[in-house]
Amino acid sequence: MTPFTSLHLPNGTQLPNRLAKSAMEENMADKDHAPSAALIRLYRCWAEGGAGLLITGNVMVDHRAMTGPGGVVLESTQFGSRFKQWSAAARAQGAQVWMQINHPGRQMPAALGQEAIAPSAVAMELGNFSKQFQLPRAMTEADIAEVKARFVRTALLAEQFGFNGVQIHAAHGYLLSQFLSPITNRRVDRWGGSIVNRARLLLDIVKEVRQVTGNSFAVAVKLNSADFLHGGFSADDAKQVVAMLNPLGVDLIELSGGSYEAPAMHGQTRDGRTLAREAYFLEFSRDIASVATMPIMVTGGIRRYQIVEQVLQSGIAVAGMATALAIDPSLPHTWRSDTTATAQLRAIPWKNKVLASVAYMAMVKYQMSRLARGKHTQPDVAPAIALAKQQWDTTFKNCRYRRWMHTQTVAA
Repeated sequence: MTPFTSLHLPNGTQLPNRLAKSAMEENMADKDHAPSAALIRLYRCWAEGGAGLLITGNVMVDHRAMTGPGGVVLESTQFGSRFKQWSAAARAQGAQVWMQINHPGRQMPAALGQEAIAPSAVAMELGNFSKQFQLPRAMTEADIAEVKARFVRTALLAEQFGFNGVQIHAAHGYLLSQFLSPITNRRVDRWGGSIVNRARLLLDIVKEVRQVTGNSFAVAVKLNSADFLHGGFSADDAKQVVAMLNPLGVDLIELSGGSYEAPAMHGQTRDGRTLAREAYFLEFSRDIASVATMPIMVTGGIRRYQIVEQVLQSGIAVAGMATALAIDPSLPHTWRSDTTATAQLRAIPWKNKVLASVAYMAMVKYQMSRLARGKHTQPDVAPAIALAKQQWDTTFKNCRYRRWMHTQTVAA
């Protein structure tokens, strides 16, 4: 088996190869928080690059709950034509495209001016950056029911608008991940306590999405292999959740790790100079995959062909790449003739891990912005420059989002 061997999914469909573009947060929505022309151009670029699976940046299931300004929201059929253009551009070269659907929970910037909700009222612990996130309100039963319904509705709309599947985001410290972690889920009702209770919302969403969508529509889950916080969601927890997902018709589980508070999902916060440190979730994933009956995908720092081979030889079905494809979207095509090719951002030497993580995300977004405008990427961009540009862009989009929310409230 090579990275270019096709993969048959449990739903009967096929990925043309074992290389996937994992989700990155593009923040390129238009003024209506629908896919912009720039976002569609970006996915056309990735489609031409040769990956067999493209997973979108997170699409929000609730316009009041955003991971950041400029995010795409899918709640209704109102802008269906733009979503159809997005899926068509991503599918144009034969890849499957799955919409990642998400709710931020407490990981919603306070600058957006909206109330944050979470399983429990637990504040973010980010040192000097903690004030950028407000204390969330503990969710009621009605809140939980609404969130569940919103995930299912967005999945149905994704199918209607031409996406081949959805990926339910239960990693990286977002809402479903918050339910899974004992640190952020301190509930004493049926949604908290044991891992069975903490996984209940995720399992309910998966069941309902699987029930209402077509048999050939992929239902995937993104799950932390661990959240790397003492007392948090552990690798053993992850194995138990995977075992619970086995009978539910899940087509693929992507394993990653970390959260805003422990940003292990950002490869540049680690030393990536050696092959052994590149696929840094692989060791966890091998153990977790041992209980899985569905294909497993691993994402986290992969940028070299040799690592992809190592991942696949270990029993993992799909190698997911994010930053590498933001730098060089054509890397999968290139590897067909040159397996020495790679793609890497400039290193960030900063000691503050939170700030380094924010700068890393800014550098990735800098590359995507250039691709969306038809320009070559600049992987050597200085972290400070990328961060300054990102802060300006975020300030503008925060203001635009608050104005947009005001119009939504007036219209209601």
